[in-house]
Amino acid sequence: MGTRPEAIKLAPLVKAAEADRTFDIQVCITGQHRSMLDQVLDVFGITPDYDLNLMKPAQSLAEVTSRIVTEVSGVIRHARPECVLVQGDTTTAFAASLAAFYEKVPIAHVEAGLRTSDKYSPFPEEANRRFISSIADLHFAPTPWARANLLREGHPESAVFVTGNSVIDALIWVMNVLKSDARLRRQVEDRFAFLNPERRLVLITGHRRESFGGPIRRMCEALVDLVEQVPDAEILYPVHLNPNVQEPVNAILGSAHPLLRERIHLIAPVDYVSFVYLMARAHLIITDSGGVQEEAPSFGVPVLVTRDRTERPEGVEAGVAKLIGTDRKRIVEEAIRSLDVSRSPSMTIHRSPYGDGLASSRMLENLRERFAGTGAERARVS
Repeated sequence: MGTRPEAIKLAPLVKAAEADRTFDIQVCITGQHRSMLDQVLDVFGITPDYDLNLMKPAQSLAEVTSRIVTEVSGVIRHARPECVLVQGDTTTAFAASLAAFYEKVPIAHVEAGLRTSDKYSPFPEEANRRFISSIADLHFAPTPWARANLLREGHPESAVFVTGNSVIDALIWVMNVLKSDARLRRQVEDRFAFLNPERRLVLITGHRRESFGGPIRRMCEALVDLVEQVPDAEILYPVHLNPNVQEPVNAILGSAHPLLRERIHLIAPVDYVSFVYLMARAHLIITDSGGVQEEAPSFGVPVLVTRDRTERPEGVEAGVAKLIGTDRKRIVEEAIRSLDVSRSPSMTIHRSPYGDGLASSRMLENLRERFAGTGAERARVS
C-alpha cells in the first residue's frame, strides 16, 4: 500500500488476517502519500514490516513507477510470499503487481473490476486497474457490476469473487470507535467547534489529476456562488496538499468577500476518523473522489460527483450519488436542489450498495481456499 485510500481499504483485511492463525501477513508501504498514509496506519494500529519511503517532490509517474517496481521486487525476494495483495488503481498497486508478476508470485487484486471505459479518465487509475487485472490471479470484485466487467473481459469465473468493498468494513470500525470512545468523540467535536450547527454543512473534496486547471477552478467559483445564494450554507474544504489543488482553491475561495469567507472554511487534510465524523455531519458532499462516493451512502448523505463518468455507478443507480461534471452553473443548481431535499445528519449507518462490512472475511476465506493444500500451515501474504 502507498496511499491513504489503499490503507483505509486494506487495514480491515490486515487486522482480520493478523487475528487468523492461517495467515502470516506482512505489510509493505511505498509512502506514496506519506503523511496521509501514516495517519490511517496509526488509527488502525498497523506497523509496516517494510517502509520503502519512495516519494520525492515533483516525481513523474515514470520515475515513481520504476522505483516501486525495483524496490518491491526486492521485498518480494526477501519475504518470499505465497501471494501479494494490492488494492485499487494507484501507481503503488500497479507497480507492486508488476513486481510480483516479474517474481512469478500470485497476485490478489482487492477492488477489482471497476471501469469507466476511457483509459484517460481517471488518469492514470483507469489504465492501472486494467493492467493489474491482466496479470492478477484472484479478483475480489466489490459488486456484481464489477464482477460482470471482469467476466466480460474473459477472466474465469473461478478467479472472480464478489466480496463487497472493504471501505465499508473500515467505516463501520471507525464509527464503532467514535460511538464507544466518548473521549475521542469529544476531541473530534472540539476540533470542528467552529462549524455552526444552525447552518447546512457542505463538505468538499477535490484532488484528481483530470480536475486540475479549469475543472477545479470552475468548482471553486461555483462554491462562491453557492454561499452567495444559500445564506445558511457552510463550506468545509480539507484542501489536498498538491500545489495544483492548493493554488486555485486558495486564490478563488480564499479571496471571497469577507462576509462569505465566514462560511467558507479551508483547512488542511484531516485524519480518517475526523473525515468520517464530517461525512456523518454533512448535509451534502461534493467530490471527485472514488472512495467518498463509496463511503457517503452509508450515512444517507447526497453526493454530487464533479466528474463526467464514474467507475462506481452503483451509487448513481441507487439514487444516492449524481454525476454533474464541472460546469459552474450546474454545480450550483444541483447543490441547491440536493440541500433542499437533504435529511438531517445522522451517525447511523445506512444500507449501502457497496457492502455490508464483511468484505475482509470473504476475501480471507477465498485466500484460504486458494492456498489450501499448498503444504504450508500458514499462507504467507504480503
